[in-house]
Amino acid sequence: MTAVGSALFILFIWVWTITLSTLYLPLLLLPRKLMRPAILFWLAGVLGALRRLTGLGFELRGRENLPAGPFLVASKHQSAFETFAFHLVLNDPAYILKRELLWIPFFGWYLGKSGVVAIDRSAGTKALKAMVKGAEAATAQGRPVVIFPEGTRAAPGAKLPYHSGVAMLYGSLKLPVIPIALNSGLFWRRRGFLKRPGIITIEVLPAIAPGLDRKAFMAELESRIETASDRLIDEARQTFPNL
Repeated sequence: MTAVGSALFILFIWVWTITLSTLYLPLLLLPRKLMRPAILFWLAGVLGALRRLTGLGFELRGRENLPAGPFLVASKHQSAFETFAFHLVLNDPAYILKRELLWIPFFGWYLGKSGVVAIDRSAGTKALKAMVKGAEAATAQGRPVVIFPEGTRAAPGAKLPYHSGVAMLYGSLKLPVIPIALNSGLFWRRRGFLKRPGIITIEVLPAIAPGLDRKAFMAELESRIETASDRLIDEARQTFPNL
């Protein structure tokens, strides 16, 4: 049944996305703020179908750790799920992502309209400067900025190096950094077809205040995210033995 539900979900998301992408075309000519309710409506359909067709939902822990005003989110990245769910967890987030995603027809157009910070990874130092400039523009609007410090999705339990871009943002923005841990990769695997039933946990950890030096910040950030993510993985495997 897991395979059938996963197949139905993929079919739904294609039909749902193509339908709304067509209906939303006029929004590309209108102010960006009108994209927010459109995104939330699309997400309601996606996550509702995910829950009904595959039995996969999610819970949020630590909402009280989200401060008022702009801040930087540094999150573990295990699957595509969190890129969806963070729109519900955060208020109008600006994702830092590779610019190639903007080249995807329809999807990339709406992604760009949503106000992401797209960077050219091949540009070296110029890319980092552009990232900081884009993040400053987003936080000036009161928006949280989301970065995945590992730069790509990692399998549950895998430890990839944390890139220096998050430290550059921390030093430049001088805003609190909110670490986020999760266990989404157990249920929605990287490049995996099956969506396993259960409950994904997203945990918002206490803020790291501005002012640490780069080395201390990176060590603290990685320790918090990895320790909490490993704990969430262990909890899920105890609750859902099929993982």
